Amino acid sequence: MSGRLTTHVLDLSLGKPAAGMSLQLWRFGEVMPALICEAVTNSDGRLDAPLLAGEELLAGSYELVFMAGDYFRSAQAGAGGEAASRTGSMFLEHIPIRFNIADPSEHYHVPLLVAPGGYSTYRGS
Repeated sequence: MSGRLTTHVLDLSLGKPAAGMSLQLWRFGEVMPALICEAVTNSDGRLDAPLLAGEELLAGSYELVFMAGDYFRSAQAGAGGEAASRTGSMFLEHIPIRFNIADPSEHYHVPLLVAPGGYSTYRGS
């Protein structure tokens, strides 16, 4: 099986998957970072396809940026609460997770456990 890069986002404040969270994947090269793709999590807090797979997955340094502020503002508005403004007082606006791919033939899974006041990540399986 060829390597792939996946993610999964869980909203710990609600105890369920973080559906509708936008994210970006960046690759860091010798000169400038390059935006590889943008995606939005599905109802299970996952993506419908790997971020990278097969020959697209190269060894090197990457960064996933999760748009937590937009997600939590949307969740507040959807729950009938008063949403913070787009530039409002959200503690976690963007969550960058920088990591390295050493062996492109492996599966790299980068889960995010998030709440309005903090987050955790690890290399999943």
